[in-house]
Amino acid sequence: MKPTIHEAVTPQQRHDVYRFRYDIYVEEMGRYRSVADHDQRTFSEPEDETARLYYATDGDQIVATMRHNWGGDAPLCDRQIKQYDLARFLTSIPGEQMIVGERFMIAPSQRGTDLIFRLFQTYLNFVNEHRIQLIFGDCEPHLLNLYLGMGFRTYAERNVNSKETGYLVPLVMVPEDIGYMREVKSPFLTLLQDYGDTAKVPSCLPELLSTGRMVVSQALTPKVEYQAEIDQAIQLAENPTHLFDGLTEDECQRCLSKSNAIKCMAGDHLIKAGNVAQNMFAVLSGTLEVRSGDRVLDVCCSGDIVGEMAFLLESPRAADVYVATDDTRVLSLSESNLKKLAVSEPQLAAKLLLNLSKLLCYKLLRMG
Repeated sequence: MKPTIHEAVTPQQRHDVYRFRYDIYVEEMGRYRSVADHDQRTFSEPEDETARLYYATDGDQIVATMRHNWGGDAPLCDRQIKQYDLARFLTSIPGEQMIVGERFMIAPSQRGTDLIFRLFQTYLNFVNEHRIQLIFGDCEPHLLNLYLGMGFRTYAERNVNSKETGYLVPLVMVPEDIGYMREVKSPFLTLLQDYGDTAKVPSCLPELLSTGRMVVSQALTPKVEYQAEIDQAIQLAENPTHLFDGLTEDECQRCLSKSNAIKCMAGDHLIKAGNVAQNMFAVLSGTLEVRSGDRVLDVCCSGDIVGEMAFLLESPRAADVYVATDDTRVLSLSESNLKKLAVSEPQLAAKLLLNLSKLLCYKLLRMG
């Protein structure tokens, strides 16, 4: 039997959600230790007081949960307004037509199932009923492809640095922009109401979205334009080799599948030590610093790779990586795509791994 989905209404139900959060965030991911209630083994936040909490159960066990704050229940809080840059949206769109969705988590036993789709079905039923114009959220870089494929878009002028989570990319979905959802082939098309000519697509949306070019997605960008950005970075590479050295244009394209080019600013915490993400980043331009506490272990420039240890060892991040210069651009490579290539195209994977090995050698020589 599939898990069933409910809204947490009673104090006990909400308490159980907070306990599940503790299991996932604190125990599994090692986050929010400084603010969680270790005696009660719960993790809750002020935003929960005015939020709608949904959860899924398998038998008597909670296996997933999510939170949404709706401007129709209470004004969105100052932290959310700042984090998602909502002030510029609120000048033309009422808060009652906005939702901020956060704390979306699924138990390990249910990851890879259709539970994420079913949770969003509950979420989007509410969106349809209340004619919500904008849904805000965020994600880590390695989850960008998942959310962009759902129909979310990047928009922010600057991404977010979370003390507990690390680097986050703000996202927005326009649920009544059915044309865009068709364009990206969103799996939510069957869940969203098509209101035709009466659809509430904010007239200010193009202007609001055009200011944020912090992320360029391979899946949503013309092939020639995306490849040109990578080629330009390769020409600037400071190492004698680069990750795509010796690959044909077609092979390079297959390696770049589901990748994203991300613009960062000085001070951004790109990789957080202990994080469980396993994607690699190639530096396209600018400078990164690999740190252990206050000690700088390495300085990475165009052509370098960071995050390769977590990818190769399938282990949590071993060090912090901070952005040292403004307008730094990094290429987030999909670990799932690269691992599939290792099985389906071993010759291509061998070329890629040889280049990665050389880059690791150059890094060791530099650090030694």
